[in-house]
Amino acid sequence: MRKNLTIQVLIAMLLGIAMGALFPEQAVNLKFLGDVFIRLIKMIVAPIVFLTIVTGISGMENISKVGRLGLRSIIYFEVASTLAILIGMGVMNIFHPGANLQMPNDKSVDIATYVNKSAAQEHGITSLLNNIIPESFLGAFVKGDLLSVLFIAVLFGIALASMGEAGKKLEKTCETLTQVFFGIINLLMKIAPLGAFGAMAFSVGKFGLASLLPLLNLVLLAIASMAFFVFVVLGLIGRYYKVPLLPFLRHIREEIMIVLGTASSETVLPRLMKKLEIYGCPRQIVGMVVPTGYAFNLDGTALYLAMCTLFIAQVYAIDLSFYQQASILGIMLLTSKGAAGVTGSGFVVLAATVSATGILPTEGLALLLGIDRFMSTARAITNLIGNGFAALIIAKMEKPV
Repeated sequence: MRKNLTIQVLIAMLLGIAMGALFPEQAVNLKFLGDVFIRLIKMIVAPIVFLTIVTGISGMENISKVGRLGLRSIIYFEVASTLAILIGMGVMNIFHPGANLQMPNDKSVDIATYVNKSAAQEHGITSLLNNIIPESFLGAFVKGDLLSVLFIAVLFGIALASMGEAGKKLEKTCETLTQVFFGIINLLMKIAPLGAFGAMAFSVGKFGLASLLPLLNLVLLAIASMAFFVFVVLGLIGRYYKVPLLPFLRHIREEIMIVLGTASSETVLPRLMKKLEIYGCPRQIVGMVVPTGYAFNLDGTALYLAMCTLFIAQVYAIDLSFYQQASILGIMLLTSKGAAGVTGSGFVVLAATVSATGILPTEGLALLLGIDRFMSTARAITNLIGNGFAALIIAKMEKPV
């Protein structure tokens, strides 16, 4: 028990729930524990992503494989995201959880804050391409922008590989640095239970378990839909490619528990990459697919956007036509990109999606603000599983049996 991180995190979460329920005022002040843990992990995500990609690409015998691998990854990500959105839309059109639900008159909720944030962030192919290229080499690492770090790492890795034997010494140095950073991760994981305790205590103390009751149908439908996506959709994909899902889930159970406690998939990005290598996935594929997936393969976020957007339409009795829903699907395929695992970013992306439709009232976001923390946990776990399993599937595509 002293060495089992899964049990430690689970106990910490239960204690956090109890703390939030019994002492809500004191529990709210424990938010800093979760924030500190997330910041500690985020500070070394960028260098680990950079070093893993560089060593992976430089170790490839054929550089043309990088382009093929990237194209396969993007195609897979788009297909998976589209399926997730279609599932979310299908569930909402069948069950209509937003029908006959009244909007609260809560003047204390400032939705304009989220709308302004989403308006400040352009969402489209052009802006996405502009965001990929950083203003400076170090700027990408300072901001922690995974897309920019990925772009720099690919260029660096290709250049290093083209040097041949002359670049081997630097490649070995990068491999050594990679092990150093993973050693730091192992040290930081010792306080993961403390971070999970603080984050869970804050959530329950701030919003209360009772805050789920008015929107319980939506929460349960979202969890069920995400479970359906993981066990049925990903399960069928895994069966087709002969990659079993359940053994993989058992392999990353500690990472799932950490995400369950912190509601952020970014906290386990470095560990997920290491676990995939241990599972047998080649480093080159792990280094390319997983960081890219954290920006392009947010299955849980895509499903969340679909359900919440249609939920707002149902609350306001707005009957969306097939064409309008198809248009919203296209908008979500763009707005869901780039919300890379950061806690709370999903709600800003939701504000961007609702605003971009031009037919849904942004005031409806107030109804979802109270449960966003709980929804964030479900979508973060789905994002984590989807990205890890994507690496295994693409590895199988690269080396079919």
